[in-house]
Amino acid sequence: MLIVLTLLFAVAFAAPLIFRKLGRSTFYLLAAVPAGGFVWLLATFGRYIGTDQRALDGAPNAPPSEAVAWIPQLRLELAFRMDALSAVLALLILGVGALVLFYCARYFRSGDSHIGPFGAQLLAFAGAMFGLVITDDLIMLYVFWELTTILSYLLIGFARQRLAARRSALMALMVTTFGGLAMLAGLVLLGQHAGTYRISEILAAAPALLAEGAVAEVAIVLILAGAVSKSALVPFHFWLPAAMAAPTPVSAYLHAAAMVKAGIYLVARLAPGFAGTGYWDAVVTVLGLLTMLVGGWQALRQFDLKLLLAYGTVSQLGFLTLVVGLGGRDAALAGLGLLLAHGLFKATLFLVVGIIDHQSGTRDIRELSGIHRAAPVLFSVALVGAASMAGVPPLLGFVAKESVYETFFHQAQHGGWTDWVVLAGVVAGSMLTFAYSARFVWGGFATKPGVEPTAFTPVSRAFLASPAVLAAATVLFGLWPVPVDAAVQPYTSLFPSDGGADGHLALWHGLTPALGLTALTLAAGLLLFRGRRRIERLQRRSIRFLDAERAYRGAVGVLDEFAIWITGRTQRGSLIFYLFVILSVAVAAPVTVLLVMGAPWPADWVWFDSPVQALAGLAVITGALAAVRANKRFLAVLMVSVTGYGIALIFALQGAPDLALTQMLVETIMLVAIVLALRSLPARLWLRPPGGYRLLRAAVGLAFGLAMMAIAAVAMASRTAEPISRAFPQLAYEGGGGANIVNVTLVDIRAWDTFGEISVLALAATGVASLIFVRGRGDKRQRAESVPTGSVDLLAEVDDEQGSQNSAVLAARRRFGAAARDAWLVAGRTLAPERRSIIFEVVTRLIFHSVMVFSVYLLLTGHNLPGGGFAGGLLAGTALAVRYLAGGRVELAEATPVSAGVLLAAGLGTASLTAVAPLFFGGQVFQSAIIHFSLPVFGDHKFVTSTIFDIGVYLVVVGLVLDVLRSFGAEIDERGEAAARRPKHAVRDEALEPLDEEVSR
Repeated sequence: MLIVLTLLFAVAFAAPLIFRKLGRSTFYLLAAVPAGGFVWLLATFGRYIGTDQRALDGAPNAPPSEAVAWIPQLRLELAFRMDALSAVLALLILGVGALVLFYCARYFRSGDSHIGPFGAQLLAFAGAMFGLVITDDLIMLYVFWELTTILSYLLIGFARQRLAARRSALMALMVTTFGGLAMLAGLVLLGQHAGTYRISEILAAAPALLAEGAVAEVAIVLILAGAVSKSALVPFHFWLPAAMAAPTPVSAYLHAAAMVKAGIYLVARLAPGFAGTGYWDAVVTVLGLLTMLVGGWQALRQFDLKLLLAYGTVSQLGFLTLVVGLGGRDAALAGLGLLLAHGLFKATLFLVVGIIDHQSGTRDIRELSGIHRAAPVLFSVALVGAASMAGVPPLLGFVAKESVYETFFHQAQHGGWTDWVVLAGVVAGSMLTFAYSARFVWGGFATKPGVEPTAFTPVSRAFLASPAVLAAATVLFGLWPVPVDAAVQPYTSLFPSDGGADGHLALWHGLTPALGLTALTLAAGLLLFRGRRRIERLQRRSIRFLDAERAYRGAVGVLDEFAIWITGRTQRGSLIFYLFVILSVAVAAPVTVLLVMGAPWPADWVWFDSPVQALAGLAVITGALAAVRANKRFLAVLMVSVTGYGIALIFALQGAPDLALTQMLVETIMLVAIVLALRSLPARLWLRPPGGYRLLRAAVGLAFGLAMMAIAAVAMASRTAEPISRAFPQLAYEGGGGANIVNVTLVDIRAWDTFGEISVLALAATGVASLIFVRGRGDKRQRAESVPTGSVDLLAEVDDEQGSQNSAVLAARRRFGAAARDAWLVAGRTLAPERRSIIFEVVTRLIFHSVMVFSVYLLLTGHNLPGGGFAGGLLAGTALAVRYLAGGRVELAEATPVSAGVLLAAGLGTASLTAVAPLFFGGQVFQSAIIHFSLPVFGDHKFVTSTIFDIGVYLVVVGLVLDVLRSFGAEIDERGEAAARRPKHAVRDEALEPLDEEVSR
């Protein structure tokens, strides 16, 4: 079963590429995948229905299952189980899915846009539904559940140029996601309460769980909320008719055999263990019966064939929920039989509607006339499907509905008046079903007086094949229901026997009360159809007391208005305001908790351990106060850096050289980056006196600092267990193979955290580049020999003095370019004399290579000595910053033979490789190997594979620094040079842009 699941998703991923080659014929290839799975499942079906459905994994004769550990600490696993219920639903999903995909090859045109993604999404939806019904883990069930939600959103919104399609897709997404979130809470609550997330184990322990209290019942109600929203029961029924904006194949699959069946499946899955609990009957019976009646009544007033079927589907979903959730063997038998019958006849009818719309151009029954003469075979197929939906013998729909009547009549005989009310409601809903089924056949195919015969293009056999196969199956299993009965009987064994003879699906049960109810249904339904004019007039005059869709739109409108009101008062375009709100909340929330909960405080306070530490702390405080009082941006940045360097000194004094080194390098790089960015901002920090707001901001900053100190102190005083950090030295040395606890923790013990951090760094670099480089990332290197006219300051001056281009200027450029190719530091040829510093150039020549070599040394020795990938990468970035400051943007390009994007990709790729590689050797993700080896002269050595991960960290950090230098340095330089070449009035206008932005703020 995992092979089928994998194939469905794998082919879905490749489908858009195949569509480019084969066009719409690709649908035939896609249809072969679920068709192959259907054949495989049919061939092995006996393995799933011939097992003990109650047996758990490992027990004799248990249903086939497979499980792969995912996160053992959280009891999460990829668990799959194919029992009778899963097999029956999988047959429906794969079989109908294959026919719908086959149908799409004739429904769409090769020139239709987006059919490649559409085909991929439809096949992936089949995979998501297949995974949903075979999973045996609650969390995996939720994952597949939400996959169907997302894919249905994409499929319903296929015609993205139409506003109705987009609105309908969003409505379906919001409603089903709302229910899905409630369901997630219930799944987690149930899994935690049961001590396992295995569905089979939870169902086996259901009586004990219910006996322990109301937790299980509350969890089941939350789960049912997801089922109710997904299967479009009242009051969430409105999203399904709106979803008819989707292409007809989507409606035929998602809303007949797949998506809406997810809620029915969930009810059927939980019914053996939880049917009849405190809230179960109230939700399933009341909402199911109400939905059946509301949907049937609404279907009688529709003129669009798809909308008629949509409201009919709503009615049938309520009917299915009512039957499947009833509990008991007879109800389970009737429910699964009805579920299969509904999947066959409703898919048939939707596909018929698609053909009518495709061949005639309309679905309006007021415009359709005489189609039964133009397409007699199509009419026969539609008649079979509608008759099965109406419960007319000898079709499968009749067989299933007979069993439903038998079940409810038997329950009413042995129950109270409420059971008779439910039976009456079921019969009334079935009468409505017959009436709208007849309305469908009459509206789509009959010859109507006063209406011109509809122009109808002949239907090809390939186009008609899918609905014809489904109609034939409806007839076959109606006349011979033995295979259907054999398929669903094993599921009924999960329910306790009532002591009587077990029921069976059969075409003829004799002259029974159920047969009398069927006759009454058909007669009353026929009368309702004949009186359709009067019913339409009654529906137009009736007051609509509850319009769920109007309530939904009103709620969304109120939410939008509230969001606009909140946005207008919070998103004011002021960074100071945002920081004030964030820091105020960060102070108020934890401090309130500390005061209310009475958190403990440390008994002993130590102000400092040494005089040097006190001086460092004083420097940090002085820098912070000076930053608050600074009036110029550059001075404020320097004072903030003083606080950072002071903290680095405190780390060093506390015996944390790794932290001190990293902090110092981070402060250096940040200082360079911010100073470079300051060139685009006014020098003064304030354009107008800040007044009393400065004191308020200082107070908020001081309060935030004190709050963080209090939280740290309380956290240390609240510790009761032994710190986990005490085990790190042994873990680092024995497990990680290194003596540097900090570095081993980063690349081995907590490698997932570090991988997340470098991913954030790569995203940050991409964000910076996206903000600065509007037309491209800016990775094209500006070599010295290809410096364009005017981009070199010295040559620009020559241009200004001599006017236009002449032979002397061109000769000078060729001379400078040739000399640059032979020089290591080209600053003398790319910078104006007043911007050069000979001392800085000489120092750069002396230290650059040494610093780069030392950065590699920090990288390679970081496993046992202070250093590592972060420190080494920051040091290498500092060396690049020095070289840029000495020689400008052209020198930076000369110093980096590869682009920042390549470095970032190489770093993340290397780190990802170290995560995946151990799996090929039987290890776990990010597991390290310690390799011992001996070398002549050098002696014994060991190599830890986590060093490769550290190399990835090194490359990412270097790539980030290079991206920052190119963004805030080289790009701003180039824009300044371009501005210098423009007319003076244009330069002045551009220079005032930052000032204008500041004034506007």
